[in-house]
Amino acid sequence: MRTSVNIIRMPVVLLIIASLFPFFANAQKSKPEKGKVEIIQDPRIDILVSKQIQINQKQDGLEGFRIQLFSESGNNAKAQAQSVQDGFRARYPEVEAYLTYKSPNYRVRVGNFRTRLDAQYFVNEISANYQNAFIIGEHIQLPKD
Repeated sequence: MRTSVNIIRMPVVLLIIASLFPFFANAQKSKPEKGKVEIIQDPRIDILVSKQIQINQKQDGLEGFRIQLFSESGNNAKAQAQSVQDGFRARYPEVEAYLTYKSPNYRVRVGNFRTRLDAQYFVNEISANYQNAFIIGEHIQLPKD
């Protein structure tokens, strides 16, 4: 009989303790203190970071993505490509448009996207005007700061 009384009392005791816990947890609501953070790191990390910055500054770009709007060969291909480029620039003046020639095609590619996801968002935005637009992996220009 004695053990059954202890079993019944145990949940009651646990319930009382659990209900008092939030009061004790809020005991540290005093005024927050300003602290200091000390970073301890190997000094060679700073050297590596500065070397990487120098390497990046020497490069004229990085691997990223562009969106191809047009690719055509033929007699009027250059004029058509120029027309597509001009039309795109009129609609989206904040996005770079590039006309290139790689035998035998003239191509119009747009944007300097670092990730495929960024490029996909833009494809979704322009899909009403450029139904055949698709993403191309390409060496892109560094973003202007």
